[in-house]
Amino acid sequence: MEETKARVTEQDVSYVADLANLDLTAEERSRMLRDLNSILEHIDQLGELDTTNVAPLAEVVSMWAGAQPLSSDRFGYAMRADEVRPGLAHEAALTNAPQTDKTYFKVPKVIEK
Repeated sequence: MEETKARVTEQDVSYVADLANLDLTAEERSRMLRDLNSILEHIDQLGELDTTNVAPLAEVVSMWAGAQPLSSDRFGYAMRADEVRPGLAHEAALTNAPQTDKTYFKVPKVIEK
């Protein structure tokens, strides 16, 4: 017996677009519906793969880190030591702001509901 897969409906797309305050055209809604269902179909295909002999993997960096010296540039960004560095000064952050009250950025209200 074939299992029925959950699919995204037009109502789902409309509901999420409304939550995100997006005004999608009919064409955009149709494309979104098609794209989301295509992603779900791909995930279904991945679920059918036999992964019996595949070891669990929590992250991928260590998988290759041992193959090359730690001084390698390949994963240097991930293997560098943590160090505290000064951040951007408050005044410098506000310098190019379109609007500020000298303490915070001022931004227009975007939620009207």
